[in-house]
Amino acid sequence: MNTQLILDYLTDLGKNNEREWYHAHKAEYKEANAEFELLLKELILRIGEFDKSVLHNEPKELTFKLVRDTRFSHDKSPYNPAFRAHISSKGKLPVPVGYYLMIKPDGQSFLGGGLFADMFKDATAMVRDFIAANGREWEEILNEPDFKENFTVQGTALKRVPAGYGQEHPQAEFLKFKSWYLEYPVADHEFGDGEAFLGHAARMFRIMKPFNDFLNRALADFRMPERK
Repeated sequence: MNTQLILDYLTDLGKNNEREWYHAHKAEYKEANAEFELLLKELILRIGEFDKSVLHNEPKELTFKLVRDTRFSHDKSPYNPAFRAHISSKGKLPVPVGYYLMIKPDGQSFLGGGLFADMFKDATAMVRDFIAANGREWEEILNEPDFKENFTVQGTALKRVPAGYGQEHPQAEFLKFKSWYLEYPVADHEFGDGEAFLGHAARMFRIMKPFNDFLNRALADFRMPERK
């Protein structure tokens, strides 16, 4: 498993973000993508040691395309030079939440968890209600020493507590959120040793599991909207 090869290809793509270069280097892409899928295969097994719900996943079904949607962006570069995957009990769907990996050069890689999507109003409402009703458990998860040392809850948020919740609620700041997620940065050099990276990633994902479990209990009745 050559994790450095993944980073090297993405670095080259970032410097040559053009369709002509991409198609001329399809062989390099296939090689790097194969290494990424090998990494995911092993990562699934490591996560499966503490979360068996992910073990049925096939790596190729968890990844996202490099192609960018540039229709509404000032940046017209056609590719996102990043390999990304979301590992959960239902694959790469945003719900249920799971374990997210992005490999992107120049210190932009990270391990993630939680609800990144903020476009599902039902999901946001479910999580807000669950936090409001289970505030003590929420605080215990966030204040667990290993969690607190490594993670800070992030997410898009309103300026004020939404209607229906007390402005003085103990979790008022978190009730403003529309998404609740974690990002743990990974430096480029950490991909130089694949085994060491896998061990560290598995440890971080194990620490974030109670956070994911809490959100998934909140989202137990959520159903992804059907595509029209």
